[in-house]
Amino acid sequence: MSQSSNFELTITPLRPANIPAEEPIFTAAEKILDLTTSWKPGKTYHGVKTFTGPKRPQDGATWHCRVSQHTPEEATFDQIWEKLGNNKAVNEREFIPDIQKVTQVQAISPTQEIWTLRYKFSVPFSTRIFTVLQVKRMSDSPRAGMVVSIPIDLSADPELSKLEEKGVKGRYVSVERLLELENGNTEWRMATSSTPGGSIPDFLVVMNMNSKIAEDVPLFLRWLKETNAKQPETIAN
Repeated sequence: MSQSSNFELTITPLRPANIPAEEPIFTAAEKILDLTTSWKPGKTYHGVKTFTGPKRPQDGATWHCRVSQHTPEEATFDQIWEKLGNNKAVNEREFIPDIQKVTQVQAISPTQEIWTLRYKFSVPFSTRIFTVLQVKRMSDSPRAGMVVSIPIDLSADPELSKLEEKGVKGRYVSVERLLELENGNTEWRMATSSTPGGSIPDFLVVMNMNSKIAEDVPLFLRWLKETNAKQPETIAN
């Protein structure tokens, strides 16, 4: 893996051989999260605040952000992180209706995995395929969990390419952070930049992105509640 102190998060895909060390990835992720605090506020959907960032020279698409806060009664830090920090793609398939299928392409390490996701787009647009590296990290004081998703190009690796879904290839990069606040609540902040590929006009993507990413929060919370309700209660000995 390459070591890059100037690594930037963009929708430009990386080849597996060029994946940088984790520290530059998380440094770039923290930079994006810091920038979100000055982005232009958008509408609030379902209690989820949205923001839109300016397109930097190195960016291939506009950045968008959503921020929500959750009380322990609604969902604890541990409950949310359990689903986002473990098998994230598999869990997202359960609560995001647009995701039809997910496949693990490669488990690089306990904190790094490559996944390919097949998204169903509304008519007349065809299925889109997004292949990403997901890197996760947990830190303390304050407790924070982060997952970074980076677009990956598998074209130079025939064996890994066999596992990739077939369809129009889109690209997205995202930074997702859970932060435990002093008042006991959990802040869930996510920033993303993406392109669906194909012939979908950029202005349609930008116009609808904030509302689309905001929808994921109530969808997740509803699914989490239903999932927890199905689990048998632990009986103390």
